[in-house]
Amino acid sequence: MPNVTDQPQHAADHADQRTDRDLPRPKAPPPCTFATLVDREQERAALSSLVRGTRAGGAAIALLEGPVGSGKSRLLRSLTAEARLNGIRVLEARCDALERDFPFGAVRRLFEPLLASADPQQRARLLSGNARAARQALGSEALHGSMMDLAEDVSFAVLHGLYWFTSHLAEQGPLVIAVDDAHCADLASLRFLVHLARRLEGLPVLLAVSQRTGDRATGAALLDDLAAQPLCRVIRPRPLTHDGIAELVQEVLGRTSDEAFHAACLAATGGNPFLVHALLAALRLHGEPPTVESLERISAHDSSLFAEPMLRVLRQQPPAAMAAARAMAVLGDGSPAESCARLAGLDVATLVPALRTLGSLGLLTGTEDGRTWSFNHGIVREVILADMPSAERAESHRRAARLLLDDGARAEQVAAHLLMTELPATGEWAVTVLREAAREASFRSAPALAVDLLRHCLPDEVDPAADAALLVELGLAEAAVDTHASVRHLQLALEHVHEPLPRFFVLSSLSSGLVRSGQAAQAVRLLAEQTPTVRDATGDLSRLLEGQRLLAAYEDLPSYRDILGESSFGLELPGHTPGERGLLAARAGVVVVRGDRAAEAAAAAGRVLRRGESAADSPFFLASAATVLLYADRPDEADAAYRRIMGSADQDHSTLSYSVCSGLRSEAAYRLGALPEALDATRTALDLAPPGTSGMAQLLPASTRIHVLLEYGDLAGAEAVAAQRFAKAAADTWRWNEYLAARGRLRLAQGEPEAALADLLECGRRQVQWARTSPAVSSWWVWAARAHLALGNGGRARALAEEAVFRARRGDLPYALGAGLSLLAQTETGAKAGAKAGAETGVRRLALLEEALAMLEDSPARLELTRVLIAQGAALHESGRTEAAREVLRRGLESAYALGARVLRAQAHHALLATGARPRRPMSSGLASLTPSEAQVARLAADGRTNQEISEALFVTQRTVEQHLTSVYRKLGSSGRRRLRSLLDGATDSEPA
Repeated sequence: MPNVTDQPQHAADHADQRTDRDLPRPKAPPPCTFATLVDREQERAALSSLVRGTRAGGAAIALLEGPVGSGKSRLLRSLTAEARLNGIRVLEARCDALERDFPFGAVRRLFEPLLASADPQQRARLLSGNARAARQALGSEALHGSMMDLAEDVSFAVLHGLYWFTSHLAEQGPLVIAVDDAHCADLASLRFLVHLARRLEGLPVLLAVSQRTGDRATGAALLDDLAAQPLCRVIRPRPLTHDGIAELVQEVLGRTSDEAFHAACLAATGGNPFLVHALLAALRLHGEPPTVESLERISAHDSSLFAEPMLRVLRQQPPAAMAAARAMAVLGDGSPAESCARLAGLDVATLVPALRTLGSLGLLTGTEDGRTWSFNHGIVREVILADMPSAERAESHRRAARLLLDDGARAEQVAAHLLMTELPATGEWAVTVLREAAREASFRSAPALAVDLLRHCLPDEVDPAADAALLVELGLAEAAVDTHASVRHLQLALEHVHEPLPRFFVLSSLSSGLVRSGQAAQAVRLLAEQTPTVRDATGDLSRLLEGQRLLAAYEDLPSYRDILGESSFGLELPGHTPGERGLLAARAGVVVVRGDRAAEAAAAAGRVLRRGESAADSPFFLASAATVLLYADRPDEADAAYRRIMGSADQDHSTLSYSVCSGLRSEAAYRLGALPEALDATRTALDLAPPGTSGMAQLLPASTRIHVLLEYGDLAGAEAVAAQRFAKAAADTWRWNEYLAARGRLRLAQGEPEAALADLLECGRRQVQWARTSPAVSSWWVWAARAHLALGNGGRARALAEEAVFRARRGDLPYALGAGLSLLAQTETGAKAGAKAGAETGVRRLALLEEALAMLEDSPARLELTRVLIAQGAALHESGRTEAAREVLRRGLESAYALGARVLRAQAHHALLATGARPRRPMSSGLASLTPSEAQVARLAADGRTNQEISEALFVTQRTVEQHLTSVYRKLGSSGRRRLRSLLDGATDSEPA
């Protein structure tokens, strides 16, 4: 039986009308003649079911895996052939080990033929919206600027752009994406395949991938991730049976064979189709019959079952055949016959018959016109290359590089051969090509490759004065993969770079490298000393460096304390230039956490975000401005700003900046009560957090994740996050404060108030050190007060609440004020000085909660509003106002249900039971029943947005949009979009929010 893991298939309802069905569809390649596809009925049946599911609109993944020669590629070709017969568009690529180091090589093999044959309007539609970032991977967007402009890793934007490009294609009809020999693929392409696989549900796409097992290639972990996806069906071709071997014997030798031979052949080859065919070819070569005795003679004679017989056959051909085979092996699949002829030193008239000879041996397949040829199996090429003397192979690659350059090939194609020479680059042309290829590699999110290419250019004896430009390029590329080397090379180059813009880039990257390597104090000193040496006419570069100095200081407490004492942090800059906006955002970030000028800081951040340009402004400065809004108690504005930063089609986000924005946005979503979105954002941030940052990038999303999981009542999940280990250096940053707050809350939920209080008070002490004293920055004080209450320290709890209320009033922080008033009301409980005193306590408590409710009633901070409603209902019940208590508690229950806040829902339910009420099932219809996500989708749909536009705006699949809309229609009693606007507008006047 085949080892086939079945997974459920999912069909999607595609409501939007499909277009561009007239896009040209590639012709099927000629069949492979190397071996007959036998004994594969069950595997083909499994693949056929996937094809049928895709034709019906479902999503699926097929991973064909097995050892070399097991028939994976043949099965993949049978799948694509069947898909074409069913009218399904097929995009396919066979990966080439020569291109393994070059980013998105496999992706371009998949998509470039389609783009090349599409007209300009079709290309524009496919690459519109969020798909625009795919242009970088597909080579359809020209490279601009220098290495300095391309130093940042932009992989997430490109991956997501490719996902949307695929989504746009799938809107036109079912699609099969077939990738053969994925173990040879470049890492960027593999990351895209995994990125796509995680988001495939809802698209009529079949992703079919083959990989060789037995060797753990660089991308093995990514392929493991692909196999682990819920939609993935793993198919491992079975060994051949006796009947299958008999069929191959008849095909290759034209003779029948007995069971003894079948058994011996099976024992010798393990039933591997490729090896069986090779063995039979060896028998044919020696004129031996298919008998056990013949098999024993052949096995004793040949040290390798396949390599030696194949090479022996090649050596028996005319010399031109071996020359052609070696030229083909060096140049790779799909090489033009003319190029092979030049590399082999033959004329085309001699080469073409030689290629046909190789084809007759089952080694090559040519196109119908005979202009391009490819190996039938990757192992054929591997054997030929391994047989070439190393010096000859290196020289052939050098000549191939020059040949491709003269033919106008891309720099990366030429550089791939230069790297195979394993020699330092010699000749100006080679150095030029390598530097250009390095620039393209940085642009296409492959900094490690850029580093390899540039190090290939670096002479053994480096002269910083003569090689300054090369050192700068190398240092900028190394910033993403080898921070210490980057710092070393940029320091060497700095004194020899004098032009303002290049010097700015060197200083900016050097200081960032120092921060990442734990030398933030040195980065602050460097920028303080060197910023005056960047003498640009407008002073804007100096402002950017000053803003960067503030951000660097925020990573080192002594430096930060020094900076706090040297400036008043004026916020008067208008924000008309990138430098003004960067400095304004950094200053506002320092101001807002202190809480005394929150409104002024928010106004400054608003100017930055309104006037900022994603193409001109650093995403880190823009994210800083959005965080100012978050800390100014404007989570809805902050959430919208984070979305814009992450979703701008014109902005190329780095993985790091996307991770940072996702982590910060998770906090905004949490404060808004959008718990599923908050949880998703933390997952994205943690998945994308780059290594080598001492865990600093993970601290904020991990902290928010703990809070969200506790709202769900998932104590085990929160404990698992808190158990994560961080480097010691992470504890020296302000981010550790937020982790302490989350861990303290967790310990309180675990019934450990003493341990909780220790964490929470330590957080408060550190917040004072870092001047993060605004109550809107962190909720540590809420949980510290509750820990005090749990320990009977009512006075200390009250002191914390009173201080928070005072600071919130002074800073005009409405949501923090609402939370503080609610907490203060909680400290009013427990009075035991008689009925009159108890009544007065109840009155004060209700007054505080009434004011808290007034602060939050019309706010988007629905989670805190829900807490206040439940607290107010409980207080009303204690004061004897049972009916009023029930009304308020029902509102709290409905709100908790809509948010998915299970702990608050349970609290409201128990409080209602205490009043003697029988809590009804939370409403499943009406505006109040919509979750935040459903309400957001409904509003966008009512505004006339298509499903695609909504999905791009919210960073979700169209399937998710369809599911939300289906739920919205049911809850609002609407049959479609036409009534949504009136229902949404009318419901706000008649139903509770």
